[in-house]
Formats: sequence, C-alpha cells, structure tokens
Amino acid sequence: MATRTIETVGESGVGNAGAGDEPEPRVRKILHVDMDAYYASVEQRDNPELRGKPVAVGGSAARGVVAAASYEARAFGVRSALPSVTAKRRCPDLIFVKPRFEVYRAVSAQIREIFAEHTDLIEPLSLDEAYLDVTHNKQNIPLATEIATLIRARIKEVTGLNASAGISYCKFLAKMASDLNKPNGQAVITPTRGPQFVADLPVKKFHGVGPATAAKMERLGILTGADLREKPLDFLQQHFGKSGSWYYHISRGIDERPVQPNRERKSIGTEDTFPEDIYDIKVAQAELKRLTQKVWQSCEAKGSRGRTVTVKVKYNDFQQVTRSRTIGEALTGGNDLIDLAATLLDGVFPFSKGIRLLGVTVSGFQPIPPEREELQLRLID
Repeated sequence: MATRTIETVGESGVGNAGAGDEPEPRVRKILHVDMDAYYASVEQRDNPELRGKPVAVGGSAARGVVAAASYEARAFGVRSALPSVTAKRRCPDLIFVKPRFEVYRAVSAQIREIFAEHTDLIEPLSLDEAYLDVTHNKQNIPLATEIATLIRARIKEVTGLNASAGISYCKFLAKMASDLNKPNGQAVITPTRGPQFVADLPVKKFHGVGPATAAKMERLGILTGADLREKPLDFLQQHFGKSGSWYYHISRGIDERPVQPNRERKSIGTEDTFPEDIYDIKVAQAELKRLTQKVWQSCEAKGSRGRTVTVKVKYNDFQQVTRSRTIGEALTGGNDLIDLAATLLDGVFPFSKGIRLLGVTVSGFQPIPPEREELQLRLID
C-alpha cells in the first residue's frame, strides 16, 4: 500500500518511529482513525472524472453549505461548513456534488467491520472517524502502530479509500496525532513525549477548543499548552467553568476517558461567542442560521434526527435564557430546523441587552422510518 512515513512526535519535533517508541504494555493503546476527505473521496472514487479536481460535496444554491471538500479544493481555502457561495468565490472551478449519504453509510459499515477484526472497543465519532482501544486486541499484536498500518491497508483494499491514524495512550493525543501526517499517513505520540507535545502546541489547535475559547484564552495570556499548564485549577474553573478541570489535566497530557462502544448520543449542538455584542434581530437571525446549518450538517453526517430544538441566548452581563420546543415527529430537513430555531429566537425579542453568545441544539433523537430515509438523506440546498 502506498503510504507516508510513520512518524512520532516528541520533544525535538518529528522523526521516524521505531519499536522502542511504542507505548509501554502497562498503558492504554488508543487509535484514532480518520478517513481522508471522506465524502469527497468517495465521490472521486466512484466518478473518475472528478479525480484530481476541486470537489465539494453539498448544495450549490445560495443557501447551500459545503459538507466536505477534496484536498484539491482545500488548497483554495474551501472547507466543511463554508457557505457554498463563499466556496465558489474562493475556487471558481469548484465542482459541487450532491451528497449520497446512503453510499457513505454503506462504506462506513465496511470500515467498521475492519475495525471489528481487531477490537470490539470502537467508539464512532461520525461516519468517517472513530476511536479504537487496541490495548488487548484480537490478534495479540504487540505494536499499536502495526495495527494501525494493517487497518489502513485493509481499508484501502476493501474500499479504495485512504485513511490516516493517530496512535497514543489517550484519546486526546490520538486525535491530535491523526492530523500530523495527513493525508494517508499515521503518527504516534508516546507517554514520555505526550506532555511536551501538549506544552508546545498552540491552544487554538487543541481538539475541542473553538475560536471563541481560544480568543478568551489569548486575552488571559494563554497561547500554548505550556501557558495553560501554568494556570492553577481554581483559575481555570473560574474562567471556564466545568471545562476548566479538563483544560488543567489535558495541559499535562492526562486524559482518562475510556473508548466507549455504542455510546448513545443525546444531543447535537453548537454555539458561538461574538467579538461584539449583538443588538439587531436581523444580525442575530443571520448568526443563528449559520449555527443551525452547522448543527444540521452534523445531524446528517451522524444519521441523527431529533424532535427537540433548543436555542440559547447569553447576554453581555452573562445572564442566560433558553427557549425549547418539541415537535410531534423528528425534523426532516435543514430548513425546518432553521425555521423552528428562528421562531424560538423571536420569542426573546426585543432583546433586553446585547447578546454575546448564541447556541442551538437538537435532541430527542429517534430512529428514522425506512420509508422516509431517502427524503431525509439530504443537506440544506
């Protein structure tokens, strides 16, 4: 299989990995396997005319959103969740392809079967990525790097697609490692090198730290993992609430979360803190629409349909209000979600003060009836 060099990250940077760099038997061996530009790669696989060209999966209309972009498109700054009109402006030759989620799910099932050849401890994050705990694997292979290589080769053989992998002793660092040698590569971060890797890492690149949180950390003088490690626990809890404890431990390379197979997802949501307070309803509606499109995209990718929509509003004095509504049947389209979220936002207008944060969440998931599957397998278009 054509692949890139297996690498390890340590205090001195990046170098070749050897058997001596493998995590010791007493620690966990966690993989994060991530398909490379998954939706776009499937489309390029199935349509040779798309290969080597900038491709975006999603709707090309004015209200469309990019669900995935090929690496050729990413070179122009096209990425997932980007409005289609913006994507086309950045890359005039961009080719839009309507999503085929039934195909993506079928291929994802093939990949899951390959994972299961090595371990039953599989925690899917979406159709195209998952955590695996291979500490005690079915083949008794001692090196997690070898398992990652075998899995990636098998995925290529069965599906014709490339995958990247991160190997480490915890989920956070396995996730970070999987991005180090993309596409079609893998990297390992060992227990002895993990804390230093985190110390050198800019906090804006931490998995789970969004732009708003990164900006807040910067205002507090926290630019790197080393800066984060210098802050006491009570300081982080004061400024980041429950997440403060997570940041405290992860800055030291500590993540005890287990790989949870068959984890039931209770909700899908996102929120954003704005650089300037919002007072105008039209501006608030536009920001909420953007967030809602992102949530619907995640619902589509995970095959989740919910009945409950919640909108969160946080004012500039940190007072927080929420509005929620549960409907009779699960949402079937992105426009339905946008309309319901907008109605909930209207319920708190006129605003008593400036808005510093908006959020939207979908919950109350239920199975999709087979007869409605085709209808619901679409993006906002």
